[in-house]
Amino acid sequence: MEQCVELEASDLHLSAGLPATYRVHGKINQLGEHHYSADEVQGMADALLNDKHREHFARHLTLDMGYTTPKGFRYRVNLYREMGNCALAIRYLDGSLKTTRELGLPTQISYLTGLKSGLVLVCGATGSGKSTTLTAILNDINEAQEKHILTVEDPVEFVHANIRSIVHQRELYTDVPDFASAVKAALREDPDVIMVGEMRDLDTMRTAITAAETGHLVFSTLHTNDAVGVVERLIGSFPGNEQAVARQRIAHALKAVIAQNLVPTADGSGRVVAAEILMVTKAVANLIESAKSNQIYSVMESSARQGMQTLDQALARLVRARQITLESARALCRDPGSFERLIRGGAAK
Repeated sequence: MEQCVELEASDLHLSAGLPATYRVHGKINQLGEHHYSADEVQGMADALLNDKHREHFARHLTLDMGYTTPKGFRYRVNLYREMGNCALAIRYLDGSLKTTRELGLPTQISYLTGLKSGLVLVCGATGSGKSTTLTAILNDINEAQEKHILTVEDPVEFVHANIRSIVHQRELYTDVPDFASAVKAALREDPDVIMVGEMRDLDTMRTAITAAETGHLVFSTLHTNDAVGVVERLIGSFPGNEQAVARQRIAHALKAVIAQNLVPTADGSGRVVAAEILMVTKAVANLIESAKSNQIYSVMESSARQGMQTLDQALARLVRARQITLESARALCRDPGSFERLIRGGAAK
């Protein structure tokens, strides 16, 4: 695990019958020639677990947890079963907390730290940097404002010190049984800002929306690849007879959606964020409430002044800034025709 830090690897994979592999800038590489036996992998897993973790893994056959080595390196460990054997996916968590500016995130994201209440969602595929973005947003708030920030995570990935804000961090299965009950409890603990690691189920969604409606600023994530898809995913999670009311609640509670991808840099030295940003203006809220979410994308294309941008616009800007290659952008763009027009036009609207 510590060797992967030296290699600047983001992830380490261990499974029976194979060499260890690690990921650097999105690419998988082999770490040495040794093929690990099932007993060796199980032994490494046992070294990381406490009794509570072992009990959870035995019952559910999967486990997410945080782990800190004696040298102070912190990791997110996912333990799972594969072909009857134990396997591990381990992600290194860079302990240095960065601001949104230091991460190179779009400047309009910093606006979200000034919101007093509402729901802000960060979405994207696994490994797209959602947790890193949320951590940077919370760090911005912590450095600039006097707030009570409460997080519920699975596991706690980045540890925040109290700077100007007070930060309390809770870990699933160690401090709380589930996201929904943790958020319900949080409402009685005087928070200004609540971060829910992931909205995995309807109960968590309901509770997060209620928190946003009652004067709290709530941040969370969803595994959805585009901003408009987040809106429909939220509404579609409610039973059919509740969706009309859910539309109204989401239209008023949701303030912004960030849908992000990590794209290899043109020089191969790392990856950069390409972010689709939806700001829920009055016009967007009306479209959500009237079940016209299919029209939101068109609003995004023409609403740069309101801080919005489509993924294709973000990619076009990165290409023109020579931060990513045209080939990488073409592989990710949503509408090839629109993207090519943006490139030919010389400026995203």
